[in-house]
Parts: sequence; C-alpha cells; structure tokens
Amino acid sequence: MDTLKQVGKRSLRVAVSAVTGLFLVFSGSALSDEVKVALGGNQEIPPVTTLASGTGTLTVGADKSISGSVTIVGMSATVAHIHEAAAGTNGPIVVPLIKTSDNVWAVPAGVKLTDAQHESYKAGNLYFNIHSDAHKSGEIRGQIKP
Repeated sequence: MDTLKQVGKRSLRVAVSAVTGLFLVFSGSALSDEVKVALGGNQEIPPVTTLASGTGTLTVGADKSISGSVTIVGMSATVAHIHEAAAGTNGPIVVPLIKTSDNVWAVPAGVKLTDAQHESYKAGNLYFNIHSDAHKSGEIRGQIKP
C-alpha cells in the first residue's frame, strides 16, 4: 500500500510538473497583445461634432511589430494615421495607415515600433486619427490603451 501511495504521489508530481511546464511555455510565448479602440469626434483636440465613428484593432507583437486596422462609418476619410501623444494632447504621426477599402484603413505590412514608441504604446500614448476634408486635423480619434 505504501508503495502505491509513493507511486501515486510521484505520478501526481510529474503530472503537475508537466502541466506547470506547459503553462510556463505557453505564458512565456505570449506573441502579441491585441487592443480594441473606439473612435469618435469627442476624442479630437479640440472635440469635433460629427456623426462619424470608428472601431479599430491594433496588435503588437513581442518583437514590436504591429498590425491592425480601423473601420469607419459616417464619413469620407482623406488620410488616417497612428499618432504619438497622451489623451487630451496632439502629437506627431508615427504610422501612416493605408486605405484598403472605402471604409477601412490598415497598418502597412512590416511596420515595427521603435523602443520609444513601444514605451508610448504601453503607456497608452498612441492614438488612431482619421482625417477628412471637413476636419483636416482629424474628425475622429481613438486612444490606444493596452
């Protein structure tokens, strides 16, 4: 009976070690971070009164590569970017987005954040900004908060 208990305990330790090892491998290989963003005129600086809105997704890889897109409704966008600045302030363009359809703008393939931009991302200091003829400095904006 004691031998069976020892074998059982050993088997349990092996099983727990195996599960823990799998968990560590899995959690250690978190390859990306995906953020959903709501865009609106009320986030622009200064705020814009508009019926336009948008939803965006940004995925940031462990190697600082990024991908994602913004889908807009209620406006005709002229350009779209990811900018670097805290909420409530305006900042420079970090990534120009490319138009992939009438209402979708995407991060170009192969874009990576610099170390400083990645730190800004982690601090919530990047934002999507969608511009129009009516609002050349931006009609809708959405802060990217990981």
